[in-house]
Amino acid sequence: MTDTSRQHVFSKEIAAQVRRIELRTRGLVESLFSGEYHSVFKGRGLEFSDVREYQPGDDVRTIDWNVTARRGRPFVKEYVEARELTALLIVDLSASKDFGTGAKSNAVIASEIAAILAFAAAGNNDRVGLLLVTDRVELFVPPDSGRRHSLRLVLELLSFRPEGRGTKLSAALEYATRILRRRAAIFVISDFLMDADSDPKLASAARRLGRDHDVVPIRLTDPAGDELPDVGLLALVDPETGERRVIDTRRSVRKAYRERKAAQRADITDLFRELHLDAVEVATTEDYVPALIRFFRRRERALR
Repeated sequence: MTDTSRQHVFSKEIAAQVRRIELRTRGLVESLFSGEYHSVFKGRGLEFSDVREYQPGDDVRTIDWNVTARRGRPFVKEYVEARELTALLIVDLSASKDFGTGAKSNAVIASEIAAILAFAAAGNNDRVGLLLVTDRVELFVPPDSGRRHSLRLVLELLSFRPEGRGTKLSAALEYATRILRRRAAIFVISDFLMDADSDPKLASAARRLGRDHDVVPIRLTDPAGDELPDVGLLALVDPETGERRVIDTRRSVRKAYRERKAAQRADITDLFRELHLDAVEVATTEDYVPALIRFFRRRERALR
């Protein structure tokens, strides 16, 4: 892991921003999300509690054969519902997140969505952690519970300055696979502006993580990013690589750019579908709350 001791920028402005996000998201969580979150994410299922002597009618599949052999008569395992859930917020901090043609940058919207999920987890007495990623794992905050911990996660999101600028989500997914010992709900918040060439391990990493965990991609989209303006010569800078280019935005170039972006988006959509991931689409030029509400209610209907 990278030394993060000099990668935070704290200021009065950031403190005020944390407070604004807390006030906004607290109301949303209390009025809209707490019930849906509770019903959609129900924890880890059953957890071993104790053994007791077998009684007629007990399921023979619950017999504990080791205890039975020691005691000389049959014993069965007892289980209780393991209510506590672990949630992990994976947030993409690559330089492309600084883009945004809406009222807020994609980075701020990602922080607010992560805050909603963190406070919803805290209100449900669940543990939530944070994993920040660019082209490398930048910061990991282990899961914990409580409002103070959720506030810390929001502060980390707003104050952390990453070393990397590129995008390699597979690094975060592989890291999560290694560190998570219990089933978790994993929210991956990103613009997913990548393809098989830029992150060849993404599909396999997502597949491995999805075998043991509930993975929910939250894709941030900005329609302006899929089109080039018709302005003649245009100077462009790639925010992730720093590469500078001047292009002629003639019709054929705009068409090729639009088709490439559409193909890139379709590839990621196909990956979500192949892995049976229930993705959330958030247009950054619109209010993200309705998209989150639709997701929670869709999941709730599917579980009935």
